[in-house]
Amino acid sequence: MAFAEYDQFDGLGLAELIARKKIKPSELVDEAISRAEAVNPKLNAVVFADYDRARATAKGRLPKGPFAGVPFYLKDIGAIAKGMPTRQASRFMPPLPSDHDSVLTARFRAAGLVLLGKTNVPEFGLVATTESDLYGPAHNPWNLAHSTGGSSGGSGALVAAGVVPMAHANDGGGSIRIPASCCGLVGLKPTRARITYAPDMGEAVDGLANDLVVTRSVRDTAAILDAVQGGVAGDPYWAPPAEPSYLDAIRRKPKRLRVAFALRRLDGGKLHPDCVAAVKAAAKLCESLGHIVEEASPPLDQSQLTPAFMGLWSGGLAAGIDLIARLTGAKPQRSHFEGLTWGLYQLGRSISVSDYLNGKAALQMAGRIAAKFHETYDVWLTPTLGAPPASLGTFDMQEADPVKSFAPMIEYVPFTAMQNATGQPAINLPLHWNRQGLPIGVQFAGRYGDEVTLLRLAAQLEKASPWAARYRKIKL
Repeated sequence: MAFAEYDQFDGLGLAELIARKKIKPSELVDEAISRAEAVNPKLNAVVFADYDRARATAKGRLPKGPFAGVPFYLKDIGAIAKGMPTRQASRFMPPLPSDHDSVLTARFRAAGLVLLGKTNVPEFGLVATTESDLYGPAHNPWNLAHSTGGSSGGSGALVAAGVVPMAHANDGGGSIRIPASCCGLVGLKPTRARITYAPDMGEAVDGLANDLVVTRSVRDTAAILDAVQGGVAGDPYWAPPAEPSYLDAIRRKPKRLRVAFALRRLDGGKLHPDCVAAVKAAAKLCESLGHIVEEASPPLDQSQLTPAFMGLWSGGLAAGIDLIARLTGAKPQRSHFEGLTWGLYQLGRSISVSDYLNGKAALQMAGRIAAKFHETYDVWLTPTLGAPPASLGTFDMQEADPVKSFAPMIEYVPFTAMQNATGQPAINLPLHWNRQGLPIGVQFAGRYGDEVTLLRLAAQLEKASPWAARYRKIKL
């Protein structure tokens, strides 16, 4: 294989080349590292390189998993890896290597993935762009002046740029789907508890967060979900039973679906015309494939849900920072953090237990409302973002007033946090680009526990409107 063809293969395609002995795992890893070193000065996507160990792993005996020998990066939040630090882009987190793998990381390794290092994130993954003080901004391969999204922004940049076919991501308010939208990728947030947080946590941010990957193909997403899904003994709750194989399931087209779509925010506000155009085009494509399509949205009250969500979000941040303080003996001070983080930390410490639990109850009620909506509609189609990928520097991470700092982000990301609140699966698909050549993703949300409908529909849409050739337009 000519190395120039490397980025024309998805992860399963590269694994097949290895299985057929067309190329060695060590050659693939060397190619990925070479590409990373060539583009990272422009993208600033890699924040920890573990290349010597990756090369040694690739030359050793690899597990016989579906992605045996495929290069892969972990996000610098979650997915704890032995020998690698996880700093979450915070000066308060010391750069100490972990002494163990999380279950998710162990499952990535068992799937045959070769871990190359860690990717750029915003501080503690709090915002919808990747521009921390510690690491600096990640740059979007489609236009270096624009954001990769957040918080899995470094992962999104590397996959879009063809460094690796997929990379780890996680999502507590849209952090898989937002970078997938900004970078033109597939990004599935699974159902709550589909992926375990063992052994270090029972859940993340009261169940708002979940992990998976960003990819270039639907089949890679299905295959990695097969490889890493499932709870373990001691988890506080489990997701509904999974498919025997999501990869096998997507080979069958979906039944005729009822698709609801949104052209306005939940509060009735307008969306950017590019985002409206993306939804209209996706709705028309669904209709051409035989699905029933109509405009509708669940009756969720964003004015009530936003403060409830922020209560859990800020409380979870405060608990995390206080845990770091206990483990390290360091006292949190304003100088350790960006302004937004410090303001949110103070808010989290001020919330009463009563307010916290009432906020949690409000989000649980949103889950009931969404479930009722999905008695009528199989999926809900929205733009993933309220506007095209933002220019770097748009958001002020030094504003310590959480209301002021998050107000523009709530307008930018009007839909994705809903599925974190309800626990539903949701997937970003790269079906639209605007006249400026920037990706405009659309999101499909499904019933709780029903990733298979989303993946089958995604595979059908990918076949009807393929996006793989788009990546060849990126020139760095």
